[in-house]
Amino acid sequence: MSTPAPYGAWPSPIDARLTAAHDGRPESVAHLGDDLWWTAPRPAEGGRRTLVRRRPDGTEESVLPAPWNVRSRVVEYGGQPWAGAPGPDGPLVVFVHFADQRLYAYEPDRPGAEPRPLTPLSGVGGGLRWVDPVVHAATGEVWCVLEEFIGEGPTDVRRVPAAVPLDGSAAENRDAVRELDTDRHRFVTGPKLSPDGQRAVWIAWDHPRMPWDGTELKIAEVTASGPFTGVRTLIGGPEESVCQAEWAPDGSLIAATDRSGWWNLHRVDPATGEAKPLCPREEEFGGPLWRIGSRWFAPMENGLIAVVHGRGSTRLGILDPDAGEICDAAGPWTTWTACLDVRGSRVTGVAAGPLSAAEIVELDTVTGRARAVAARHTDAVDPAYLPHPEERVFTGPGGREIHAVVFPPRHPERHGPEGELPPYVVRAHGGPTGQATADLSLDIAYLTSRGIGVVAVNYGGSTGYGRAYRNRLRGQWGLVDVEDCAAVAAALAAEGTADPGRLAVRGGSAGGWTAAASLAGTDVYACATVIYPVLDLAGWATGGTHDMESQYLESLIGPFAEVPERYAERSPTERADRISAPFLLLQGLDDPICPPEQSGRLLERMAGRGVPHAYLAFEGEGHGFRRADTMIAAMEAELALYAKVFGFAAEVPELEFRN
Repeated sequence: MSTPAPYGAWPSPIDARLTAAHDGRPESVAHLGDDLWWTAPRPAEGGRRTLVRRRPDGTEESVLPAPWNVRSRVVEYGGQPWAGAPGPDGPLVVFVHFADQRLYAYEPDRPGAEPRPLTPLSGVGGGLRWVDPVVHAATGEVWCVLEEFIGEGPTDVRRVPAAVPLDGSAAENRDAVRELDTDRHRFVTGPKLSPDGQRAVWIAWDHPRMPWDGTELKIAEVTASGPFTGVRTLIGGPEESVCQAEWAPDGSLIAATDRSGWWNLHRVDPATGEAKPLCPREEEFGGPLWRIGSRWFAPMENGLIAVVHGRGSTRLGILDPDAGEICDAAGPWTTWTACLDVRGSRVTGVAAGPLSAAEIVELDTVTGRARAVAARHTDAVDPAYLPHPEERVFTGPGGREIHAVVFPPRHPERHGPEGELPPYVVRAHGGPTGQATADLSLDIAYLTSRGIGVVAVNYGGSTGYGRAYRNRLRGQWGLVDVEDCAAVAAALAAEGTADPGRLAVRGGSAGGWTAAASLAGTDVYACATVIYPVLDLAGWATGGTHDMESQYLESLIGPFAEVPERYAERSPTERADRISAPFLLLQGLDDPICPPEQSGRLLERMAGRGVPHAYLAFEGEGHGFRRADTMIAAMEAELALYAKVFGFAAEVPELEFRN
C-alpha cells in the first residue's frame, strides 16, 4: 500500500554505489571465429575498459587483466579500439592501450603470450595515437587511423590512414609505418578494402566543419607498397554528411548520407559517384560521427543489410535493398548503438530498453528470433522502482517542436502529499549533437525513485530528427538550447506535472554549457548542476580545447573574427553577475576537452557575490567520469544540492557552499 511522503525524501534501494557499479555499457562488438568479443567497463578498476571473450558454450572471460585499458584517444573521443583475425595458434587481437596509446598485438591462446607493441612512442605533444584498426593478415598489416602530434599545442596534429606491420618492426621505428594517403584532410576514418582488394574507401573532413555538417567519401586504388593512388571524392561536401561507408560482399558500395535531409542508405557507384537511395524515409540510418569506426549498418552475405534506424528511438531491422523494405526485430529494446556485427545469418549489436540496461543482443535472421546473448541485463533493483519514460513533443518559441523524454517519479510504496507537485530536473545532453533516449538509466532512477522527476530535452541541435532539426543550433548555441529547455520546464509546470518553484537544470559538457547559460539567461530554475562544462567561449575558441572541436564554435556561434561580441555576450563567465541561483560545479582535472581553467574562471567571478555554490574537482578524471568513487561523490553531491534547495531530507553528505 502506498503512503504519502515528501517528494525527494522517498526511501530508495538505488544508492550511488549501486548506480556507479552499473555504469557504462558494452561496446565494439565483433566475432572472431565462433567467439564473440567486446569491450566492457570496469568502474571499480580505475574506470578502465577490458576486452571480454564469450565462447560458444556461453562462458565469458576478461582477456586482458588490469592495468590493460582498451581505449583510444584519437580526436579525444576515440572510437573502435581493437580488431582481430583468426590465426594458426588461435585468435590474433590488436588493440590500443589507453595509457600510452600504442597499438599492441596479443595471441591469448598461445601459452605464455603477452601483448607486444606494434607502434612506437613519441615525445612530441600528445604523441602517436591509433584508432579503427582492421587486421589484414594476408599482407601482415593493420590498417587504421594514425593521429600524430607535430608540436606541443593541442591543434598541432595531423591524421592519416596508415598501415602498421604486424611483425613489430614499427615498435621502435616510426618510418616502418606505411602512410596510405598524403595527408590531404584534417580528419579521417579507417580505410575499408574492397572484396577484390583493388580499392579502398574512407571518410574525410576538414576544419571548420564537424562531421555532421559535411564530409567526403574518398576512394582510391590500392598499391602493394606506398600510398594509395588516384584518390578522389565520390560523394559528400560542405553541406552533406556521409557518416559510414561499407563494401558489401558482392563488391557494391553502401553509404549513409544525409543528402535528403536524413541519414539514409545509398548504393554508390565507385566509378561515377552516382548514389541511389535504398530505402528513402524521414528517419535516421546513421548518426553523428563523434567516435571513429561507428557502425549503424552492416551488409550481409545474402545481400540484405542490417540497419539501426528510427526517428528518436531506434530499432534493429533487416533491409532488403532491392525491394526497399525493412523487417524489424521484435523485442523490448528501444535504443540500439552504432556497433553492429554480422556473421552469416546472425546480427549482433548493443541495445537497451526502458527496463533493461545495454546488453549484447543477437538476431537470427532465419528464425526472426532476437535474444540477449552476452553482458545480459539483470535487475539490480525491483523494477517497481524504475520510472516509465514518456517520449513527448512540446511546443517552443515560434511554434517549433521540441522532443523530450519525461521520467516521472515512481515508487511502489510512496506517493507525494496531497496538493504537492514534485520537483523536476531538466537534463541537457552533451554534444550538443547528442540525443536523450528512453532506455534505463540508473542515475535517472536514483532521482525518480526518491520522488524527483526528470525530463531529458532533445533541444534544437540534437540528432535523431533530421538535418533541419540539427541545424537549428547554427549560430544559436546558448539561445535555442536554453529556450527549448526552459519551454519544456514551463510546459510541465503549466500542466501541473512539475512544481514551478522547484525546477533544476543539469548537464555535462555541452549540456553543462546549457545549464550554466540557463542560470545566466533565465529565471526558470531554482538551482543547477554543471558538469565539466564549456563556460568561456573566447577561451575555448582560441586554443582552449582539443583539435576536433577547436573550430566547432564557428558554426555554433559564428566566426570569431566576425562576431567576437557574441562570444562575450553568451559566455557564463562573462555573465556571472546575472547568476543568482545556487549551483554545483563538477570538474575532472585531466579534461583536455573542457579544461578545469574554464571552471576556475567562473569560480573567480562568483567569489564574494553571495550566491551559494559548491565545487568538486576530481584528480585523474577526464571528460566523462569513469571511476566508481568519482561517480558516487558526484551523484551524492547532486542529490545534496536538490535537498538543500528544494527542502527535503537526504541521507548524503551535506554540501559545503561557497558564497
